[in-house]
Amino acid sequence: MITAKKIGVLAGGISAEREVSLKSGNAIYKALLGRGYNAVFIDAAEDLHALITSQKVEVVFIALHGGQGENGSVQGFLEVMGIPYTGSGVLASAVAMDKETSKKIFLYHGIPVPLFKIIHRDELLGTIETVAAGCLIGGPMIDFGMPWVIKPATEGSSIGVHIVKNGDELGPALDDAFKYGDTIIVEQYVKGKEVQIGILGQKALGGVEVRTSLEFYSYEAKYIPGHTNYVLPPDVSEEDYEMLKTTALRAHNALGCAGATRVDLILDAGGKAYLLEINTIPGMTETSLLPKIAKLAGLEFADLIEEILKSSLEH
Repeated sequence: MITAKKIGVLAGGISAEREVSLKSGNAIYKALLGRGYNAVFIDAAEDLHALITSQKVEVVFIALHGGQGENGSVQGFLEVMGIPYTGSGVLASAVAMDKETSKKIFLYHGIPVPLFKIIHRDELLGTIETVAAGCLIGGPMIDFGMPWVIKPATEGSSIGVHIVKNGDELGPALDDAFKYGDTIIVEQYVKGKEVQIGILGQKALGGVEVRTSLEFYSYEAKYIPGHTNYVLPPDVSEEDYEMLKTTALRAHNALGCAGATRVDLILDAGGKAYLLEINTIPGMTETSLLPKIAKLAGLEFADLIEEILKSSLEH
């Protein structure tokens, strides 16, 4: 046993990813109980300070996805309380969640990302239809061709994400993406193999290639069984695999991440890797990718949970 301290598994919350977070949290909670830890499940939708205090929690295992649980807010709250927690710190969490900022940092470190344009709601005039027309005629200076990936700048689990192939699809995609925040990203669609690399501490555990029957690796593809095949290890050359793992670890360190992260990349037909994003609190459901990657590396689910917990007590 790594610690005798009481562990609070923080899940649920109020973000758009609440249901997935509850599943992750329950899986983590059961794994900790199975290993004999003194653990309690906490739904972060309630008065968090009161719950943590009343339960006498000494360490927090964060299983929140999206929103305040993943953007550094909860991390800062726990630091003020003096309670150690799993995963990345305040700054790394905030930067990783903000795709605009993280992309700029990746570029600074020479890590390729797809061409993109940031659109802020307060920069725009008129209706969504007017904005869409402006995009097509270069209003917001989108100077790369379709298809585009439209996504909110601060959401996860592919919520609000759309692939746009023509002007008719643009308006509805923009309208939906703006439901999840005031900033969206228009990104050039890169065709290739989608590979997710799992990072634990300073080690790339390995990766998985995601092949979905849907248009892209959407929310449904991620969380509804039957839509996606997972190729472990990825069907890429050994040289490309090592390059992908190296790129993922570089991205993890560029943002100052800690603990376990999942790094999403696209490998195009020419062998070039594009960094999509980093998830600082990867899903822990039955279809989640980090547990699959960890198992490939010889770590069962409970082993992975213990390693993540251990890292929280070392920093």
